[in-house]
Amino acid sequence: MSRVGSHHVLLAIAILFNLSVAPLLHADDKEDFDTYKIRIDAAWYYINPSGSFSGTNESGTIDIQKDLGFKSYSTFAGKADWKFTRKNHVYIAISPLNSSSHQSVLNRTFTFQGQTFNAGIATDSSLNSLYVAPGYQYDFIRRKRGHLGLALQLDIFNTTAKINAAAQVTGGGVRQAATSASGSLVTPIPVAGPDFRFYLTNSPKVFVQGNVLGMYLFGYGNFVSSNGIIGVNFSRHFAAVGGYQLGSRLHVNGTHDHLGLRITQKGAIAGLQVSY
Repeated sequence: MSRVGSHHVLLAIAILFNLSVAPLLHADDKEDFDTYKIRIDAAWYYINPSGSFSGTNESGTIDIQKDLGFKSYSTFAGKADWKFTRKNHVYIAISPLNSSSHQSVLNRTFTFQGQTFNAGIATDSSLNSLYVAPGYQYDFIRRKRGHLGLALQLDIFNTTAKINAAAQVTGGGVRQAATSASGSLVTPIPVAGPDFRFYLTNSPKVFVQGNVLGMYLFGYGNFVSSNGIIGVNFSRHFAAVGGYQLGSRLHVNGTHDHLGLRITQKGAIAGLQVSY
């Protein structure tokens, strides 16, 4: 997403919120529906990964679906939020984004980290990334039925790509020696964007919640993430949530000393919120 495009998205969200939601929020300010000090989110996240990566100082890319056959997988997403004043939060989010060991037969020849993997050989590959994001949020609009805030966070991705092939002979009679290649990249990315929560009912029962976070990093790359959920409060402390999350769309340009990445992780989420 370009910097101009991301600014247009953020501006549109803010305008729509103020025109359609903010007037409702002013209806009654006696007590926030969303009152808490500590909130823990724990969710099952079913990810459909797509994209490509490249080795250091290499121009060719490896597609994780077409070349390596990566499929959807399940993982965990969690967040701990401390609202230390009515409008101020600090939080940390974490999720292991691991396309674990996957076996496939290559349909083309490519090079990764200086090692050549020939078409027709069986490979064992993985793409693992630990996502950790500490952040701060200020709710510049907070009323009884919800809030509109600005979140600032540092997204840290610790990513490792591995491809292994045992010694073998392909169907065409080509001999492949045992080959293994791997590369790692730690990517800290500062991001910012709007976060909202709005109660659809006249009681703290049903709500919608979402955010859009992104940053354009000029020659280094760009990043965007977003989610949208609907939740139902069963009590003051417990809520069930479900929705869809674009966990990350990360683009990092490869150089002579680090991997290149164009990876998208997105899918359905379902879980619980615990608030105190």
